[in-house]
Amino acid sequence: VQPKSKKTLAKNGVKNVVVVEGVRIPFLQSGTTYADLMPHDLARAALQGLLNRTSVPRDVVDYIVYGTVIQEVKTSNVAREAALGAGFSDKTPAHTVTMACISSNQAMTTGVGMIAAGQCDVVVAGGTELMSDVPIRHSRKMRKTMLTLNRAKTLGQKLALISKIRPDYFAPELPAVAEFSTSETMGHSADRLAAAFAISRLEQDEYALRSHTLAKKAQEGGMLVDVVPFKVPGKETVTKDNGIRPSSLEQMGKLKPAFVKPYGTVTPANSSFLTDGASAVLLMSEEKALALGYKPKAYLRDFVYVSQDPKDQLLLGPTYATPKVLEKAGLTMADVDVFEFHEAFAGQILANLKAMDSDWFAQNYMGRKSKVGAPPLEKFNTWGGSLSLGHPFAATGCRLVITAAHRLKKEGGQYGLVAACAAGGQGHAMLVELYPQ
Repeated sequence: VQPKSKKTLAKNGVKNVVVVEGVRIPFLQSGTTYADLMPHDLARAALQGLLNRTSVPRDVVDYIVYGTVIQEVKTSNVAREAALGAGFSDKTPAHTVTMACISSNQAMTTGVGMIAAGQCDVVVAGGTELMSDVPIRHSRKMRKTMLTLNRAKTLGQKLALISKIRPDYFAPELPAVAEFSTSETMGHSADRLAAAFAISRLEQDEYALRSHTLAKKAQEGGMLVDVVPFKVPGKETVTKDNGIRPSSLEQMGKLKPAFVKPYGTVTPANSSFLTDGASAVLLMSEEKALALGYKPKAYLRDFVYVSQDPKDQLLLGPTYATPKVLEKAGLTMADVDVFEFHEAFAGQILANLKAMDSDWFAQNYMGRKSKVGAPPLEKFNTWGGSLSLGHPFAATGCRLVITAAHRLKKEGGQYGLVAACAAGGQGHAMLVELYPQ
C-alpha cells in the first residue's frame, strides 16, 4: 500500500537511520515457561530470531546495545553475554543501558545516534526482562557480615563473626516496583493520577477490555508478525503471547483494588501484568541497508526524552514528550497516522489522553499556550498494547516501534508516533516514518 503523500522531514545533515527488521520472542506471564531461564537467555533467543529472519552476517554488525531493568548480577552487561551466546564475534562491542520502561527505547536511540554520527553503519538494539526470577538480597547486616567473614584469616576470627549473627539478619530485602525517591509503587501513582483526572473504574476496565479484544483480534488475524518461536530448553516451543485474555466488564468488576484499598480504581484487570520477554531490532544507515540488499521497514526520525515530577506526574511522560517531538519534526497530530503508546495502566493511558486534550493542563503545567490534542482512538494501539500483550520492562520499546512500522505498511500511513512513560517521572517519544514502498 502506497502511503499518502505528506510532509518530508529534513535530514539536518546526518545519515538517515532505518529499521530493517524487528522481532521479539513471545511475551509470557511471569512464573510460567521462562521461569528457569536467565535474562541473557531471552535476549540471546531474540538475537537469534533476528539473525534467522534477516540472514544478516554477524560480522556486519558494528555494535550491540541492550536495555534491561532488573539486572542479574552475574550478567550485568547482558548485551555482551547475549551477543556471545548468539554467536556474534568477540570483536563486536556491546553495552547495556537501563532507563526503566524505556530502556530499549534508549538502546535504539543510542544506536540511532551512533549511526547518524557516522560511528557505525549497523547496530542491533533490544531489551530483555525476566521478572520470574528477580534477585532477592540478604539484609545489609548479613551482607556486611558475610563480606567480613570472607576476609577473616583464622578459624577464631570466623567463629567470632558467626557468633554475632542474629535472627533478624536473615530477613531478606524483597524487591518492589517502587520509586526510590518517593517510596511509592507505580500502581499507587496510577490510582492517584486516575483520581486527579476523574477517570472512573468503569472507564479503566472498558479501556483494558479494548486492549485485550484488539490484541486477540490481531493475534488471530496474523498481525503480530514480529513474534518469533522460541524453543525453551527442556520444554515446549513457545509461539505466541499468553497474557491476552478478553473477559467481560462484569468479571473485571469483581476484582478488588490492587493498591489503594478499599476505594482505589486500579485493579489487576486494568493493569499490565508481570511479564518475561525480549526483543531486538536491526538498525542501519539507509546507505548500508541498500548496499546489502535490504528493503527497510521504516525511518527512525526525531525523538525526545523528558522528565517531570516523579510523584504526581510519574506516568505523564507521553503528554510532555509528544508536542516536543512533533515540533522538532515540524508536524502536527493530524500528520500522524499511527499511535503506539505504552500501556502501563488503563488509568495512565486515559490520564495522558485527557492531559493532552486540555488547554488548562498545557498552560498551567507545561508552559504551553494550547493543548497538543489527544490521539483519535481509531489510530491508537489498534493491535493491543502492554495491558494485553504484556510488558517485559526493557523489551517493550522495540515492540512499539516495530508495531508502528507494520501498522503503517498495513494501513498505508506515513508517520507513526511511539510514546511511553517510565519510572522516575521520565518519558520518551519517537517519530517513525514508513519507508517508501
